[in-house]
Amino acid sequence: MSKAWLAHYDPGVPEYADVARFNSLAQMFEEAVSRFRDRPAFSSMGRELSYGDLDKASARLARHLRNVLNLQHGDRVAIMLPNVLQYPIAFFGVVRAGLVVVNVNPLFTAPELVHQLRDSGAKTVIVLENFCATLEEALRHIVVPNVIVTSVGDELGMAKGLLTNFVVRCIRKLIAPWQIDGYQRWRRVTARRRSIAAPNVVLERGDTALLQYTGGTTGFAKGAILTHGNVLANALILGNWFAAINDGRREKYLVALPLYHAFALICQVVHRFIFGGCGVLIANPRDLDGLVAEMQRHRFRNLAGVPSLFQALARYPGIRKVDFSETAACCSGGAPLTTAVAEAWKAATGLTIIDGYGLTEVAGVAAMNPLGQRSSRSGIGFPVCSTEIEIRREDGSLAAPTEPGEIHIRGPQVMLGYFNQPEETARVLDASGFLATGDIATMSEDGYLTLVERKKDMAIVSGFNVYPSEIDDVLTRHYGILEAAAVSVPDPETGEAIIACVVRRDLNLTEAAVIEHARASLTRYKVPRCVVFLDTLPKTPVGKVLRRVLQEQVGKLAERAGSKSTEAQQ
Repeated sequence: MSKAWLAHYDPGVPEYADVARFNSLAQMFEEAVSRFRDRPAFSSMGRELSYGDLDKASARLARHLRNVLNLQHGDRVAIMLPNVLQYPIAFFGVVRAGLVVVNVNPLFTAPELVHQLRDSGAKTVIVLENFCATLEEALRHIVVPNVIVTSVGDELGMAKGLLTNFVVRCIRKLIAPWQIDGYQRWRRVTARRRSIAAPNVVLERGDTALLQYTGGTTGFAKGAILTHGNVLANALILGNWFAAINDGRREKYLVALPLYHAFALICQVVHRFIFGGCGVLIANPRDLDGLVAEMQRHRFRNLAGVPSLFQALARYPGIRKVDFSETAACCSGGAPLTTAVAEAWKAATGLTIIDGYGLTEVAGVAAMNPLGQRSSRSGIGFPVCSTEIEIRREDGSLAAPTEPGEIHIRGPQVMLGYFNQPEETARVLDASGFLATGDIATMSEDGYLTLVERKKDMAIVSGFNVYPSEIDDVLTRHYGILEAAAVSVPDPETGEAIIACVVRRDLNLTEAAVIEHARASLTRYKVPRCVVFLDTLPKTPVGKVLRRVLQEQVGKLAERAGSKSTEAQQ
């Protein structure tokens, strides 16, 4: 395979990363602790947790899981926590015990939780008490032998912790009544009187570290099997990609994305942990007042987010009071970055967003723009170190340069497969180790990738392929549009028709104005048939628009929409 993209790497970025540097996440953790013991590893709500503190707390948890709960090598432990200090303690405690982390979205409904706990076979759940009522409901349908419950203030120190827990329980009343028999309290499990020696377990790169469940936007979620080697490979690849800014300083990085998502956990936490960084954990990034206040208190070396977060911050007045003098990189992922969002962020902060491309099945990232590249080219960048990407046609042959086709990825970060789903695994992994992603992109002659659309979201209008993200990009350039997402619905004449779902910035914006704007930039068959105005767009917790949900919402409306404007309140 020709690797023309190598010529465009930043100086010093190698073709191959040393992905065999560590045998396991446990070894990586111990080496980092030995180097940075006195440095802060994480900060939350004004409380810092040093590398040494994290070492002791995670060791206590690991011993409890193995010696008290009698969990065995490879058993699964579900972590159902937001971005609080308990999360990194739980994550590293589980992997140091030789167990498998199952990340769970704390906002799951009971049926979603039942599916994931049943599918993973989790034997223990570590949960914030705010979500115990949901867990209680789920446990009526499935047995999980062990439940460890923590409270928001448990790692904030005695005085602040008690006050925080009182406010959460009694003032803000954020905890619904719950009753789970036989649960254990986090503070007792990690009590200082317990031994701090981690259990002696032997781990290898091929051992499973994570069952990382996909978003499940179509049907039930599947658990991607990510090994210690997969996770470390992506973290080390990113270490090489950003070598120019890894200068050994006591840097801080913002963790506003949920840690139960691979992007934040692997591409931020594991990656930066290797280099002695301090992650500032944001429990609720939707609280922009609190988020920006935290940003004003710190000087961040690195910011990462999804496009919707950068968009929200760019229009927040207080963002101009944030000191970005030490910020070396702003990275976007999780969803396509539109030109409008990139330009808005640049105008508000003076900083360029570096976007890339990845998915759960590759433990995070497969392609990325080099530092500063976004300003000259609009796309998802080049294949990162140690990674091969091919663009293939429907028949499996290689697409020509700039011809749209499906992205296929091979590299040390590619998952082993889907947990207990050999047929689904065979559908996406071929004999040569390439992963079929379901995403459509083009690759230029020099290897630069431009994402076109999710294959499953592509519409066919009058025989022509239509990619909704292209329409989104055009629509969001209109000054009166805050957010937009195009979806397709069945049409008896054209096969499918495009509906534009729009959140207005200008409440006087009309359907006619939106369509006129679209006609100025889009071929006739790409222009939306009609416009549906919404208060918000449904999204996943990491900011991806749920097009399937939108299709269900507007499908019936579209049947009678025709040329008439449709107003919908969500």
